[in-house]
Amino acid sequence: MNNDFKSINQPFSNTVVVNGKTYLYFGGTAYLGIPQNEAFIDLYLEGIKKFGLNNGTSRSNNIQLGIYDAAEQEAAKRFLAEDALITSSGYLAAQLAVKSLSAFGKVIYAPATHPALWLNAAPDTFTDSFSQWKHHTIEAINSSEERNYVLISNSMNNLFPEIYNFDFLEEINPDKNIVLIVDDSHGIGVNNNGLGAFSELPKLKNVETVVVASMAKALGVDAGLVLGSKEIIQQLKSSNIFVGASPPAAAALYAFMHAKDLYQTAWEQLQQNIDHFNDAINLTWKFEQGFPAYLINYQNLATDLLKHHILISSFPYPNADSKPINRIILSSWHQPEDIDQLISVLK
Repeated sequence: MNNDFKSINQPFSNTVVVNGKTYLYFGGTAYLGIPQNEAFIDLYLEGIKKFGLNNGTSRSNNIQLGIYDAAEQEAAKRFLAEDALITSSGYLAAQLAVKSLSAFGKVIYAPATHPALWLNAAPDTFTDSFSQWKHHTIEAINSSEERNYVLISNSMNNLFPEIYNFDFLEEINPDKNIVLIVDDSHGIGVNNNGLGAFSELPKLKNVETVVVASMAKALGVDAGLVLGSKEIIQQLKSSNIFVGASPPAAAALYAFMHAKDLYQTAWEQLQQNIDHFNDAINLTWKFEQGFPAYLINYQNLATDLLKHHILISSFPYPNADSKPINRIILSSWHQPEDIDQLISVLK
Protein backbone atom coordinates (compact mmCIF):
# COMPACT_ATOMS: atom_id res chain seq x y z
CA MET A 1 0.00 0.00 0.00
CA ASN A 2 1.35 3.41 -0.98
CA ASN A 3 2.86 5.34 1.94
CA ASP A 4 0.95 8.43 0.80
CA PHE A 5 -2.06 6.95 2.57
CA LYS A 6 -0.22 7.11 5.92
CA SER A 7 -0.30 10.92 6.01
CA ILE A 8 -3.83 11.90 5.00
CA ASN A 9 -4.54 15.48 6.09
CA GLN A 10 -8.33 15.64 5.87
CA PRO A 11 -11.27 14.08 7.71
CA PHE A 12 -12.20 10.57 6.63
CA SER A 13 -15.43 10.37 4.69
CA ASN A 14 -16.83 8.37 1.78
CA THR A 15 -13.97 9.86 -0.22
CA VAL A 16 -10.43 11.01 0.52
CA VAL A 17 -8.14 13.10 -1.65
CA VAL A 18 -4.45 12.20 -1.84
CA ASN A 19 -2.02 14.05 -4.12
CA GLY A 20 -4.93 15.57 -5.97
CA LYS A 21 -6.59 12.21 -6.67
CA THR A 22 -9.97 11.26 -5.20
CA TYR A 23 -10.45 7.79 -3.79
CA LEU A 24 -13.60 6.07 -2.61
CA TYR A 25 -12.99 4.98 0.98
CA PHE A 26 -14.42 1.74 2.37
CA GLY A 27 -12.54 1.34 5.65
CA GLY A 28 -12.43 2.52 9.25
CA THR A 29 -14.93 2.20 12.09
CA ALA A 30 -17.20 5.22 11.57
CA TYR A 31 -20.06 2.86 10.79
CA LEU A 32 -22.77 5.52 11.19
CA GLY A 33 -20.79 8.29 9.46
CA ILE A 34 -21.08 10.52 12.53
CA PRO A 35 -17.71 12.33 12.05
CA GLN A 36 -19.13 13.85 8.84
CA ASN A 37 -22.75 14.22 9.97
CA GLU A 38 -23.42 17.96 9.71
CA ALA A 39 -26.32 17.90 12.18
CA PHE A 40 -24.16 16.08 14.74
CA ILE A 41 -21.33 18.56 14.20
CA ASP A 42 -23.79 21.40 14.83
CA LEU A 43 -24.77 19.76 18.13
CA TYR A 44 -21.10 19.41 19.05
CA LEU A 45 -20.53 23.11 18.34
CA GLU A 46 -23.54 23.96 20.50
CA GLY A 47 -21.93 21.89 23.24
CA ILE A 48 -18.64 23.73 22.88
CA LYS A 49 -20.42 27.07 23.23
CA LYS A 50 -22.23 25.83 26.35
CA PHE A 51 -19.39 23.97 28.07
CA GLY A 52 -16.10 25.01 26.45
CA LEU A 53 -13.50 22.82 24.77
CA ASN A 54 -12.65 20.42 27.60
CA ASN A 55 -12.83 19.77 31.32
CA GLY A 56 -9.58 18.75 33.00
CA THR A 57 -10.96 18.17 36.48
CA SER A 58 -11.51 14.64 37.76
CA ARG A 59 -14.97 13.28 38.55
CA SER A 60 -14.10 13.40 42.27
CA ASN A 61 -13.76 17.19 42.22
CA ASN A 62 -16.07 19.06 44.60
CA ILE A 63 -17.34 21.22 41.73
CA GLN A 64 -18.82 19.29 38.79
CA LEU A 65 -20.60 19.76 35.49
CA GLY A 66 -23.99 18.11 35.73
CA ILE A 67 -23.89 16.89 32.15
CA TYR A 68 -21.71 13.88 33.06
CA ASP A 69 -24.33 12.33 35.33
CA ALA A 70 -27.05 13.25 32.83
CA ALA A 71 -25.15 11.63 29.94
CA GLU A 72 -24.64 8.45 31.97
CA GLN A 73 -28.35 8.30 32.75
CA GLU A 74 -29.15 8.79 29.07
CA ALA A 75 -26.69 6.08 28.00
CA ALA A 76 -28.16 3.60 30.49
CA LYS A 77 -31.68 4.37 29.27
CA ARG A 78 -30.74 4.25 25.59
CA PHE A 79 -28.90 0.93 25.76
CA LEU A 80 -31.33 -0.67 28.23
CA ALA A 81 -28.98 -1.00 31.19
CA GLU A 82 -29.66 -0.29 34.84
CA ASP A 83 -26.77 2.16 35.15
CA ALA A 84 -23.75 3.49 33.25
CA LEU A 85 -20.50 5.34 33.65
CA ILE A 86 -18.55 7.28 31.04
CA THR A 87 -14.78 7.68 30.84
CA SER A 88 -12.47 9.54 28.47
CA SER A 89 -11.75 6.48 26.28
CA GLY A 90 -12.84 2.95 25.54
CA TYR A 91 -9.46 1.66 26.67
CA LEU A 92 -9.88 3.31 30.06
CA ALA A 93 -13.41 1.91 30.40
CA ALA A 94 -12.14 -1.60 29.65
CA GLN A 95 -9.18 -1.37 32.02
CA LEU A 96 -11.39 0.09 34.74
CA ALA A 97 -13.80 -2.84 34.51
CA VAL A 98 -11.20 -5.60 34.19
CA LYS A 99 -8.86 -4.38 36.92
CA SER A 100 -11.69 -3.65 39.34
CA LEU A 101 -13.63 -6.88 38.80
CA SER A 102 -10.99 -9.51 38.02
CA ALA A 103 -10.41 -10.19 41.73
CA PHE A 104 -13.90 -11.69 41.99
CA GLY A 105 -12.80 -15.12 40.78
CA LYS A 106 -10.80 -17.15 38.29
CA VAL A 107 -10.35 -15.20 35.06
CA ILE A 108 -11.06 -16.93 31.73
CA TYR A 109 -10.47 -15.10 28.46
CA ALA A 110 -12.29 -15.85 25.23
CA PRO A 111 -10.21 -16.04 22.03
CA ALA A 112 -9.25 -12.81 20.23
CA THR A 113 -10.21 -10.65 23.21
CA HIS A 114 -9.19 -7.05 22.54
CA PRO A 115 -5.90 -5.95 24.19
CA ALA A 116 -7.77 -3.21 26.08
CA LEU A 117 -9.23 -6.02 28.20
CA TRP A 118 -5.92 -7.69 29.04
CA LEU A 119 -4.80 -7.54 32.64
CA ASN A 120 -1.15 -7.81 31.69
CA ALA A 121 0.34 -9.87 28.85
CA ALA A 122 -1.69 -11.54 26.12
CA PRO A 123 -3.88 -14.19 27.76
CA ASP A 124 -3.56 -17.84 26.78
CA THR A 125 -6.54 -19.30 24.95
CA PHE A 126 -6.45 -22.88 23.75
CA THR A 127 -8.37 -22.18 20.54
CA ASP A 128 -9.18 -19.43 18.04
CA SER A 129 -12.78 -20.66 17.80
CA PHE A 130 -15.38 -19.02 20.04
CA SER A 131 -17.63 -22.07 19.60
CA GLN A 132 -14.95 -24.44 20.86
CA TRP A 133 -14.04 -22.05 23.66
CA LYS A 134 -17.55 -21.83 25.06
CA HIS A 135 -17.98 -25.63 25.15
CA HIS A 136 -14.60 -25.99 26.86
CA THR A 137 -15.54 -23.23 29.34
CA ILE A 138 -18.86 -24.86 30.27
CA GLU A 139 -17.08 -28.14 30.95
CA ALA A 140 -14.19 -26.53 32.85
CA ILE A 141 -16.44 -24.49 35.15
CA ASN A 142 -19.01 -27.19 35.82
CA SER A 143 -16.36 -29.79 36.67
CA SER A 144 -14.33 -27.47 38.93
CA GLU A 145 -14.65 -26.99 42.67
CA GLU A 146 -14.12 -23.25 42.23
CA ARG A 147 -17.31 -21.23 42.48
CA ASN A 148 -16.42 -17.73 41.26
CA TYR A 149 -15.37 -16.85 37.71
CA VAL A 150 -14.74 -13.79 35.56
CA LEU A 151 -15.34 -14.37 31.84
CA ILE A 152 -13.92 -11.74 29.49
CA SER A 153 -14.79 -11.53 25.80
CA ASN A 154 -15.55 -9.32 22.83
CA SER A 155 -19.20 -9.20 21.78
CA MET A 156 -18.07 -10.01 18.25
CA ASN A 157 -15.05 -10.48 16.02
CA ASN A 158 -15.08 -7.54 13.62
CA LEU A 159 -12.01 -8.71 11.65
CA PHE A 160 -13.43 -12.11 10.72
CA PRO A 161 -17.01 -10.98 11.16
CA GLU A 162 -18.82 -13.09 13.76
CA ILE A 163 -21.32 -11.97 16.38
CA TYR A 164 -20.99 -14.13 19.47
CA ASN A 165 -23.90 -15.80 21.24
CA PHE A 166 -23.65 -16.01 25.04
CA ASP A 167 -26.64 -18.28 25.64
CA PHE A 168 -24.13 -20.99 26.66
CA LEU A 169 -24.10 -19.34 30.09
CA GLU A 170 -27.45 -21.02 30.74
CA GLU A 171 -25.60 -24.38 30.70
CA ILE A 172 -23.29 -23.40 33.55
CA ASN A 173 -24.36 -24.78 36.92
CA PRO A 174 -26.42 -22.15 38.78
CA ASP A 175 -24.29 -22.59 41.91
CA LYS A 176 -21.38 -21.01 40.03
CA ASN A 177 -21.07 -17.22 40.26
CA ILE A 178 -20.06 -15.46 37.05
CA VAL A 179 -19.01 -11.92 36.22
CA LEU A 180 -19.20 -11.51 32.44
CA ILE A 181 -17.28 -8.58 30.93
CA VAL A 182 -18.07 -8.02 27.25
CA ASP A 183 -16.41 -5.46 24.96
CA ASP A 184 -19.08 -4.15 22.57
CA SER A 185 -17.01 -1.40 20.93
CA HIS A 186 -17.83 -2.51 17.39
CA GLY A 187 -21.41 -3.55 18.06
CA ILE A 188 -22.89 -0.69 20.05
CA GLY A 189 -24.87 1.63 17.80
CA VAL A 190 -24.96 -0.99 15.03
CA ASN A 191 -25.95 -4.48 16.15
CA ASN A 192 -29.32 -5.37 17.68
CA ASN A 193 -31.05 -2.42 15.97
CA GLY A 194 -28.35 -0.12 17.32
CA LEU A 195 -28.88 -1.15 20.94
CA GLY A 196 -25.69 -3.21 21.07
CA ALA A 197 -25.05 -6.30 23.15
CA PHE A 198 -26.20 -5.45 26.66
CA SER A 199 -29.92 -6.11 26.28
CA GLU A 200 -29.28 -9.36 24.37
CA LEU A 201 -27.01 -10.96 26.94
CA PRO A 202 -28.61 -13.68 29.12
CA LYS A 203 -30.26 -12.44 32.31
CA LEU A 204 -29.36 -15.08 34.91
CA LYS A 205 -29.34 -14.85 38.71
CA ASN A 206 -25.80 -16.20 38.93
CA VAL A 207 -24.37 -13.95 36.18
CA GLU A 208 -23.41 -10.28 36.64
CA THR A 209 -23.17 -8.71 33.18
CA VAL A 210 -20.90 -5.76 32.42
CA VAL A 211 -20.52 -4.26 28.95
CA VAL A 212 -17.66 -1.92 28.06
CA ALA A 213 -17.38 -0.01 24.81
CA SER A 214 -15.55 2.68 22.95
CA MET A 215 -17.98 5.41 21.92
CA ALA A 216 -15.52 6.57 19.26
CA LYS A 217 -16.64 4.13 16.57
CA ALA A 218 -20.31 4.04 15.56
CA LEU A 219 -21.28 6.68 18.14
CA GLY A 220 -18.61 9.14 16.95
CA VAL A 221 -17.65 10.42 20.43
CA ASP A 222 -14.20 10.23 22.01
CA ALA A 223 -15.29 8.54 25.23
CA GLY A 224 -15.64 5.14 26.87
CA LEU A 225 -18.76 3.54 28.29
CA VAL A 226 -19.52 0.91 30.95
CA LEU A 227 -23.02 -0.54 31.29
CA GLY A 228 -24.11 -2.66 34.25
CA SER A 229 -26.10 -2.88 37.46
CA LYS A 230 -26.23 0.03 39.88
CA GLU A 231 -24.09 -1.95 42.34
CA ILE A 232 -21.35 -2.64 39.80
CA ILE A 233 -21.32 0.90 38.44
CA GLN A 234 -21.05 2.38 41.93
CA GLN A 235 -18.21 -0.02 42.71
CA LEU A 236 -16.37 1.08 39.56
CA LYS A 237 -16.97 4.75 40.30
CA SER A 238 -15.24 4.34 43.67
CA SER A 239 -12.07 2.93 42.06
CA ASN A 240 -8.86 4.94 41.79
CA ILE A 241 -8.90 4.68 38.00
CA PHE A 242 -12.28 6.41 37.73
CA VAL A 243 -11.71 8.90 40.52
CA GLY A 244 -8.33 9.99 39.20
CA ALA A 245 -9.11 10.33 35.50
CA SER A 246 -10.33 13.42 33.66
CA PRO A 247 -13.66 12.95 31.87
CA PRO A 248 -14.30 13.35 28.13
CA ALA A 249 -15.25 16.70 26.64
CA ALA A 250 -18.66 17.79 27.86
CA ALA A 251 -19.47 19.08 24.38
CA ALA A 252 -19.16 15.58 22.96
CA LEU A 253 -21.58 14.20 25.53
CA TYR A 254 -23.98 17.06 24.84
CA ALA A 255 -24.02 16.02 21.19
CA PHE A 256 -24.47 12.35 22.12
CA MET A 257 -27.41 13.14 24.40
CA HIS A 258 -29.24 15.20 21.78
CA ALA A 259 -28.53 12.97 18.78
CA LYS A 260 -30.84 10.00 19.40
CA ASP A 261 -32.86 10.68 16.24
CA LEU A 262 -29.69 11.35 14.22
CA TYR A 263 -28.27 7.98 15.27
CA GLN A 264 -31.52 6.26 14.28
CA THR A 265 -31.57 7.90 10.85
CA ALA A 266 -27.90 7.03 10.30
CA TRP A 267 -28.53 3.42 11.37
CA GLU A 268 -31.39 3.13 8.89
CA GLN A 269 -29.15 4.53 6.14
CA LEU A 270 -26.45 2.02 7.02
CA GLN A 271 -28.91 -0.85 6.77
CA GLN A 272 -30.03 0.44 3.35
CA ASN A 273 -26.41 0.51 2.21
CA ILE A 274 -25.85 -3.03 3.51
CA ASP A 275 -28.96 -4.29 1.71
CA HIS A 276 -27.92 -2.49 -1.48
CA PHE A 277 -24.50 -4.13 -1.41
CA ASN A 278 -25.80 -7.58 -0.44
CA ASP A 279 -28.44 -7.61 -3.17
CA ALA A 280 -25.94 -6.86 -5.91
CA ILE A 281 -23.12 -9.24 -4.99
CA ASN A 282 -23.06 -13.02 -5.01
CA LEU A 283 -21.60 -13.06 -1.54
CA THR A 284 -19.30 -15.92 -0.73
CA TRP A 285 -17.46 -13.63 1.68
CA LYS A 286 -17.56 -13.79 5.46
CA PHE A 287 -19.96 -11.28 7.01
CA GLU A 288 -22.70 -10.96 9.62
CA GLN A 289 -26.19 -9.86 8.69
CA GLY A 290 -26.69 -6.21 9.56
CA PHE A 291 -23.01 -5.52 10.25
CA PRO A 292 -21.14 -3.55 7.56
CA ALA A 293 -17.83 -5.48 7.35
CA TYR A 294 -17.05 -8.01 4.62
CA LEU A 295 -13.98 -10.24 4.71
CA ILE A 296 -12.71 -11.31 1.30
CA ASN A 297 -10.27 -14.19 0.99
CA TYR A 298 -8.32 -12.69 -1.89
CA GLN A 299 -4.83 -11.48 -1.05
CA ASN A 300 -4.49 -8.94 -3.88
CA LEU A 301 -7.91 -7.33 -3.51
CA ALA A 302 -6.69 -4.06 -1.96
CA THR A 303 -4.04 -3.64 -4.66
CA ASP A 304 -6.49 -4.39 -7.45
CA LEU A 305 -9.12 -1.98 -6.09
CA LEU A 306 -6.50 0.74 -5.64
CA LYS A 307 -6.04 0.76 -9.43
CA HIS A 308 -9.67 1.88 -9.59
CA HIS A 309 -9.17 4.55 -6.89
CA ILE A 310 -10.91 2.52 -4.20
CA LEU A 311 -9.40 2.17 -0.71
CA ILE A 312 -10.37 -0.64 1.66
CA SER A 313 -9.15 -1.91 5.03
CA SER A 314 -6.06 -4.06 4.44
CA PHE A 315 -3.29 -4.96 6.88
CA PRO A 316 -1.26 -8.02 7.89
CA TYR A 317 -2.78 -10.09 10.70
CA PRO A 318 -2.05 -11.44 13.24
CA ASN A 319 1.63 -10.50 12.82
CA ALA A 320 3.49 -7.89 10.80
CA ASP A 321 4.77 -10.60 8.44
CA SER A 322 1.36 -12.29 8.04
CA LYS A 323 -0.70 -12.15 4.89
CA PRO A 324 -3.07 -9.16 4.77
CA ILE A 325 -6.70 -9.47 5.69
CA ASN A 326 -8.87 -7.50 3.30
CA ARG A 327 -12.20 -6.08 4.41
CA ILE A 328 -14.73 -3.81 2.80
CA ILE A 329 -16.40 -1.55 5.39
CA LEU A 330 -19.62 0.25 4.58
CA SER A 331 -20.77 3.40 6.38
CA SER A 332 -23.83 5.59 6.53
CA TRP A 333 -21.85 8.26 4.70
CA HIS A 334 -21.71 6.17 1.53
CA GLN A 335 -24.04 7.23 -1.26
CA PRO A 336 -25.79 4.72 -3.55
CA GLU A 337 -23.49 5.73 -6.40
CA ASP A 338 -20.43 4.97 -4.24
CA ILE A 339 -21.69 1.45 -3.64
CA ASP A 340 -22.65 1.04 -7.31
CA GLN A 341 -19.11 1.97 -8.33
CA LEU A 342 -17.64 -0.53 -5.86
CA ILE A 343 -20.00 -3.25 -7.12
CA SER A 344 -19.11 -2.53 -10.73
CA VAL A 345 -15.39 -2.88 -10.04
CA LEU A 346 -15.84 -6.03 -7.97
CA LYS A 347 -17.86 -7.67 -10.71
